[in-house]
Amino acid sequence: MNTSTPNKLDKMISMRHLQIEGQRMIGLKFYPDKVLQALVKSLPEVKWHKKSQMACIPNNSTNYKLILNTFKGVAWLDMRYFSKKGWLGSDDPSLVIEGYRKRLPPANHKRCPDNFLDELLQRKYAVSTVRAYVNCFERFINYHQKSAIDRLGDEEIKVFIQYLISTHASESSINQHINAIKFYFEIVNRMPNRFYDFPRPPKAEKLPEVLSKQSILNMINGTTNIKHKCILSLLYSAGLRRSELLALKITDINSDRMSVTVKGAKGNKDRITILSHTVLNDLRVYYKIYRPKNYLFEGYKGTPYSGTSIGKIVRKAARRANIKQHVTPHMLRHSFATHLLENGTDLRYIQSLLGHNSSKTTEIYTHVAVNTFKNIVNPLDC
Repeated sequence: MNTSTPNKLDKMISMRHLQIEGQRMIGLKFYPDKVLQALVKSLPEVKWHKKSQMACIPNNSTNYKLILNTFKGVAWLDMRYFSKKGWLGSDDPSLVIEGYRKRLPPANHKRCPDNFLDELLQRKYAVSTVRAYVNCFERFINYHQKSAIDRLGDEEIKVFIQYLISTHASESSINQHINAIKFYFEIVNRMPNRFYDFPRPPKAEKLPEVLSKQSILNMINGTTNIKHKCILSLLYSAGLRRSELLALKITDINSDRMSVTVKGAKGNKDRITILSHTVLNDLRVYYKIYRPKNYLFEGYKGTPYSGTSIGKIVRKAARRANIKQHVTPHMLRHSFATHLLENGTDLRYIQSLLGHNSSKTTEIYTHVAVNTFKNIVNPLDC
């Protein structure tokens, strides 16, 4: 819903769902503007939420109507993230779960039971896990459309897994469905170990794709845009995932300790990784030119930078460096780990820098590190 068309108004406010200290709030995100700031300040009980970098007021029907009337004819109200459906796009697990409760599914579609959602909320699972578990479990219960949920058992689960295999679902997708089903029966319904005997499909052991150090240096040195250069350099030199790079704040760069703090990474964990002196010098030049306000790398008018843009920057840099293979941001992370291993860095330190739970995950890089092969004489060369 929009109060007016964007082609007639050059001011825009994005409305967001927030939950602050247990209270539902309406977040107002907009580019600094004297008119908008004055109107926002006129709203009742308005306050600034530092973490989300938004003005916010209590979420109730009176305030909702007041916002519509206050900005009518003045600014375009972007409702994409505020509708009930928009809740599902939130990065707050509690709001995503609320969105699942309030949505209107298609006719005859069985929804996740409330106790399933309650347990997800209590355990504070990450948004990605919430979405995956709800979608997978609903696919299972809707496959057995005519059966009540409490009548589903071992046989129905086996039939469903066989169905997934017959549709050529990936190993990871099948395992995700099994985990969601196990969550309901073992965690929600308190029936531990009941389904551990189901044979899980073996995970395909694919080796990570790695670039040579020279290829990466060619990508970085061939990039003239200082912002793009910093993005490439940090992905590689700190071993960052794309999402971790996008979430970096200016304060996460610690020049005294030469470290980068990664907050709320995969598994909702924080970690510290290393900062390159070369990258620090480039970041100082970048900061003087771009002056980011909140996130280290910001998009248009201070919005978070786009993940799609990161992918394009990496691909263009690879083309300029005459690299023929398809290069992704994650390949720079793989290369970081492999090059550290080849330089003799202990595997435990690499595990910590990457944020891996298990050393087995990190051990895969031993299969692509080539330093151990250098002293082996090829039989053809004997």
